[in-house]
Amino acid sequence: MRTQSVLAVLFDGVQPLDLAGPVDVFSVAARFTGSADTPPYVVRTASLGGGSVRSAGGLRLVPDLDLADAEHPDILLVPGGPGVGDVDSGLVTWLREHAPHVRRVVSVCTGAYLLAEAGLLDGRRATTHWEACDYLAGRFPQVMVDPNPIFVRDGAISTSAGVTAGVDLAIALVEEDYGRAVAHEIARLLVVFVRRPGNQAQFSAQLSAQIARSDPLREVQYWAVANLASDLSVPAMAQRAGLSPRQFARAFVEQVGVTPGRFVDLIRLEAAQRMLTDTRDGVTGIARRCGYGSPEAMRRAFMRELDVSPTEYRRTVKPSTIGTDSR
Repeated sequence: MRTQSVLAVLFDGVQPLDLAGPVDVFSVAARFTGSADTPPYVVRTASLGGGSVRSAGGLRLVPDLDLADAEHPDILLVPGGPGVGDVDSGLVTWLREHAPHVRRVVSVCTGAYLLAEAGLLDGRRATTHWEACDYLAGRFPQVMVDPNPIFVRDGAISTSAGVTAGVDLAIALVEEDYGRAVAHEIARLLVVFVRRPGNQAQFSAQLSAQIARSDPLREVQYWAVANLASDLSVPAMAQRAGLSPRQFARAFVEQVGVTPGRFVDLIRLEAAQRMLTDTRDGVTGIARRCGYGSPEAMRRAFMRELDVSPTEYRRTVKPSTIGTDSR
């Protein structure tokens, strides 16, 4: 494969980690593929006017060139940062005119704002940092904002959540170009714990749900997480909390923000994901320990929430050498 050009956009108030994470992925790819003469990716940075920019936190960044002199790259990287709300309109104009001619456009975190401002996300699914999703959806109603996944790929344009999600997305692009083995080696070198699929949730189940205010409900939450294979029906949990099922369900929704059934679905799914990536245990055993009752029930839960089967999820986030007992 020929060397691909990566152009990263700089502006005042850019978040350095939004930039550095994906750039590192593309840069270290040369250690595992290609040769010194033909690296897989060459990264250059550019700003409007070619001048240096002051990033969020004060770090001064000096670009390689002026955006006006940049040729169409193979990959256009648009990082986010607090400066996205105050960028020069010329940058948005440049994106509107040039991004449609780029094979792959990638935004990290609130870099999605700039793509949306340029009209590039109209009619597309997109994501950004969970804290900014409501704002993005409200300001750009023509964009189909999905607050859950760590990255979304819709045609030529990919958007990602916070800093580490940009790394996950960059690794996914490298895997597309050079295969799973190379992507895994990059993840290992950068000490990325697992290569997360794009539909991995931004939040863990226990973060996306609130912790109940009252002691009885809070204790039931903690107990449920530690006893996934137990009876976690509403009547059983209500009895443990000393409430009627109706009182329990109403108080749970009020204090936790989700129904008891939804909370149980989330904690079981999260535990199963963790076991699939952290252990060599078979799917049948994992399904039993997580309270699914059968591998088929767990498969249905994975397909409903993640759109992949447990086996495919394990294959996606773990190297293929995990062994035959993982099937």
